[in-house]
Amino acid sequence: MTARLSRIQLALFFILLCPVNIIGLWWAVGSPLLMDPNSICRKAKRLVGKQAELCQTQPEIVSEVAKGARLGVKECQYQFRYRRWNCTSHNKYFGKILQQEKVVNKAYIRETAFVYAITAAGVTHAVTQACSMGDLLQCGCEATRNRAPPRPPSSSSGDGVKWEWGGCGDDVEFGYEKSKQFMDAKRRRGKSDIRTLIDLHNNEAGRLAVKLYMRTECKCHGLSGSCTLRTCWKKMPHFREVGDRLLERFNGASKVMGGNDGKTLIPVGQNIKPPDKQDLIYSDESPDFCVANRKTGSLGTRGRMCNSTAMDISGCDLLCCERGFREETVVFEENCLCRFHWCCVVQCKKCMVRKELSLCH
Repeated sequence: MTARLSRIQLALFFILLCPVNIIGLWWAVGSPLLMDPNSICRKAKRLVGKQAELCQTQPEIVSEVAKGARLGVKECQYQFRYRRWNCTSHNKYFGKILQQEKVVNKAYIRETAFVYAITAAGVTHAVTQACSMGDLLQCGCEATRNRAPPRPPSSSSGDGVKWEWGGCGDDVEFGYEKSKQFMDAKRRRGKSDIRTLIDLHNNEAGRLAVKLYMRTECKCHGLSGSCTLRTCWKKMPHFREVGDRLLERFNGASKVMGGNDGKTLIPVGQNIKPPDKQDLIYSDESPDFCVANRKTGSLGTRGRMCNSTAMDISGCDLLCCERGFREETVVFEENCLCRFHWCCVVQCKKCMVRKELSLCH
């Protein structure tokens, strides 16, 4: 089951790498893709330029890119767990979300924007993390020689405390560049159109959700617990923070249309400010995702669990599209009364748990 899920999630990576006609082929065939860089490069025969060069000379980076794509899918599933479209990785449906242009005249919906952004962010995060962990020979800790000294935190007066960069900071610039190299390469080739412009914008928004929110971590040094010297370094935000931030951008995404020159995007509506680089953008409204529809990538919400007392998007009224719901009792086994025994075993008993579920009609 885990191997199958990995193959499905990795397929998202190929969606971002390959042109539209190749995307359709992957989803139609349902190829058994492997988390192996050699297989990735062998399957994606149409890779060109920097992508092909990396496959041939630095396959370990390709592996980290694939891990980043999987990280993005998992975060998407977490952020959308209570929504009608829950970022399902079912291969016959997920691809349609990213291929909306084949459905309704090159449509590009909000969900498409989020998936591209979270995947670009995932690749940035995974490659950067691999650098810090020493898993890649091409990069390492961030170089801090030319950086200004860190500012003391607002809670500290800074009196008598020296500050300097040290430790192992995350080299987010390297991860940013590799994400840009893979995610944007195919979209930069050929004639510009609204789909290409929106793809590039949302990819960049995802990368910036990591790059612009680096945090400073510090460690004190001194005799008897004093803090006469503070060593600081830059770390990436936790990926859950990245997902939360991009979900906010999803909720406030801007609708755009293409300019007459084919090279610009114009916000739709009156008195609407142009979206900035961190905003997500889309061109068409999303379907309601209430019923199964292969053309739009909707699995529908029939049989989905809902919260019968909630008034938000997880509530049965909204999630079930006002079709109603049924109550069902399930009994399952779980660990309970766990105890730690020295050393070093945790022993648990098995308990039967009864739970009431609300399921959409």
